[in-house]
Amino acid sequence: MSKNQTPNKTVEEKAQKNEADETMVNDQANAEESAQTENEAEQKTELTPEEKIAELEAQVADNRDQLLRKAAEFENFRKRMNQEKQSSIEYANQSLLLDIIPIIDNLERAIQAGENSTDYAAFLDGVKMIEKQLTTQLEGKWGLKRFISAGEPFDPNRHEALMMEKSPDVSEAVVQEDLIRGYLLKERVIRAAKVKVLMPEEAASS
Repeated sequence: MSKNQTPNKTVEEKAQKNEADETMVNDQANAEESAQTENEAEQKTELTPEEKIAELEAQVADNRDQLLRKAAEFENFRKRMNQEKQSSIEYANQSLLLDIIPIIDNLERAIQAGENSTDYAAFLDGVKMIEKQLTTQLEGKWGLKRFISAGEPFDPNRHEALMMEKSPDVSEAVVQEDLIRGYLLKERVIRAAKVKVLMPEEAASS
């Protein structure tokens, strides 16, 4: 029985050896083919100096185009912002003027009524009402108000002396009379009051 099995075992071993040799050959062939493919890929990706220069020049041109587009976009944005800023400046007082227009309408009506009337007192009352409407609107909504200076110490930040008079009754410069009222915008003096000032006699003589 063992004699019959020996030749079969030898055949089987040879077959296994042949299969192993064939597998080794195939693996080697595959490895060589893969290496050749990699070499060909490297050869394809490797550029000549002229090709590298051309590629770099193309990149530079693309970057320059992008930079020019960005610069143009920024310039357009700057112009648009300047236009909007200029428009805001030109029309900044629109709301104020819209508040004043109805008062001008009332003033025109008062003038027309005065032209056809001999009642001076009624005309004067109408004008006073319009003046009150204007000052109330400007002060209440816009923060513009007149200030009275008579009796206050003279302050060059608030007052402009148009007239001066010596007085023994004062020890420092004092506003005697408002000749033209001053105006505040909120807390800032935007027009100094033009006033008559009483000066101490000592200061005036010195």
